Amino acid sequence: MSDLTEIPLGKTTAYPSHYDASLLYPVPRRLKRDELGICEPLPFHGEDVWNGYELSWLNSKGKPVVALAIFRFSCQSPNLVESKSFKLYLNSLNQTCFATEQAVIECLQRDLSEASGGPVTVQLSSLDDLALWQVQTLPGECLDSIDLDVKHYQLNADLLRDATDPAEQVEETLYSHLLKSNCLITSQPDWASVWISYRGARLDRQALLAYLISFRQHNEFHEQCVERIFTDLMRHCQPQSLTVYARYTRRGGLDINPWRSTESGTAPQWRLSRQ
Repeated sequence: MSDLTEIPLGKTTAYPSHYDASLLYPVPRRLKRDELGICEPLPFHGEDVWNGYELSWLNSKGKPVVALAIFRFSCQSPNLVESKSFKLYLNSLNQTCFATEQAVIECLQRDLSEASGGPVTVQLSSLDDLALWQVQTLPGECLDSIDLDVKHYQLNADLLRDATDPAEQVEETLYSHLLKSNCLITSQPDWASVWISYRGARLDRQALLAYLISFRQHNEFHEQCVERIFTDLMRHCQPQSLTVYARYTRRGGLDINPWRSTESGTAPQWRLSRQ
């Protein structure tokens, strides 16, 4: 799909109750990556971690089953999956019979991998599996107590100019709960905590926080915001290593958590108080 004209987001939609994989709507990642100047090979590793809180199906006797789900999409996949279409697809399982939980996992992996164009891993857990879903705090130092005179609520990457001190090399981890952007299609608010770990010239924390706050009236999908933050930091601050991880609040039973890093690996599963 080359544009977003047929996207279900922002439109009145019937919620199906029977399985329909065609509901999944892929959005090419290149639409925003071209704008950001992100070329192949990608300058980062990463994945998008989706948590699903409203997953249900019927067992072979027609009895409802409920579960929590973790979906991991590789950032190497050519498409992201539009969130409303994902919700509609998951709801289409509500009245669908599966013989086993493994059959559900295989169905989800097949359909999501086909839509995104890359492998997707699916992990299901019981609602009583509390260890996996404990609320925790982010590691590192929080920026939010900085006394800051805020002037920019429209994205302004120039705030990062001269935001480093090359004479002072550090390795540190910072985070903020003040990231807010808006949906690219509906302009509904998207709230997130953003975690930044880097090694290189020390970042000016006031400049970094002002830059993150400047997303407040910016319209973009979650994954695109994180890639923009990563790209802007690499371009203006030139760290030797960098990881950017945003944990967004849920909407419609899903939260989306994009992770981008110069280092290979997998994103940690941190559930925060607003999730």
